[in-house]
Amino acid sequence: MEIRSRAPLRISFAGGGTDIEPYLSEKGGVVLSSTINKYCYGNLAPRSDQEIQIESLDIDTFARFMASQKLDFNGQLDLVKAVLRKFEGWKQGFSLFLHSDAPPGSGLGSSSTMVVALLGLFRQWLNLPWTNYELAKLAYEIERTDLGIQGGKQDQYAAVFGGFNFIEFYHNETIVNPLRLSPAIVNELEYHLLLCYTGRTRLSANIIAAQVDGYLKKNESSLHALDQLKAITIAMKNALLQGRLNQLGELLHQAWIEKKHLAGAISNEKIDHLYHIALAKGALGGKILGAGGGGYLLLYCPYNRKHSIATELEKLGGQVTPFSFETQGLTTWRVE
Repeated sequence: MEIRSRAPLRISFAGGGTDIEPYLSEKGGVVLSSTINKYCYGNLAPRSDQEIQIESLDIDTFARFMASQKLDFNGQLDLVKAVLRKFEGWKQGFSLFLHSDAPPGSGLGSSSTMVVALLGLFRQWLNLPWTNYELAKLAYEIERTDLGIQGGKQDQYAAVFGGFNFIEFYHNETIVNPLRLSPAIVNELEYHLLLCYTGRTRLSANIIAAQVDGYLKKNESSLHALDQLKAITIAMKNALLQGRLNQLGELLHQAWIEKKHLAGAISNEKIDHLYHIALAKGALGGKILGAGGGGYLLLYCPYNRKHSIATELEKLGGQVTPFSFETQGLTTWRVE
């Protein structure tokens, strides 16, 4: 018997940054996002001994431990170790095989999504009574508290619940509001969006640390930008629900302008050049996904300009990536 899991990656339209402490506790954060058909995968095969084997295809790493062994964080497979620490005292061995459709630092939430996929394996294997909210909260605590990696809350909840969501973040709770969108709106939005890999990844924790520092120091530009991002996210949610998609594209542009005020490393010369060319060729708006600094660029394009914008970006070294929206969140199943 083996257990498999699949958790979807996400694109965040707006609100990233407001889901980070201390802003979310003091003012409440909001994020508008959707999951896409790119995933993190996990496979767990129970063993008859007490050995734990972990193979990560993405970082080309294979490791062995004993179930009774104390797992120390040393920069190798720390995300996996942090999950396994939640099950200390468990004596049976198992083999894990892990891989993702996007690298860490891509801006699609792959690190958090992998933690969700891992927790899904154990929930299924051990028949744990976790709700989706409990699993997402545990995934957040593993990254942010146990490992001390700075970041927000949106990725864990997006991966667990899936689909289009307007997520509210408060000090003591997170509320996931699924959006009821007609198939026509979803298809039309997908038809207009272009996803382009900029050819580099980044360490999001450093960018987020600078963003938090700006907020703690009450930097006027940072404070204003976060408040504006929150307002834009609400306006974008309303535009999406009502099918005003060109307005959503314009709001993407406004959100990107505000986001760049949060930290200097959010953008760079290459990103700015790609974005400028896209706008010059007709895109209404866009943004770098995730914390910024690299990864994937999301653009809203007129349907009859999307192909020419894609061609120009690829001439400049961008890699256009086809995608579609995914309505399902974390999925697990058993294979006999």
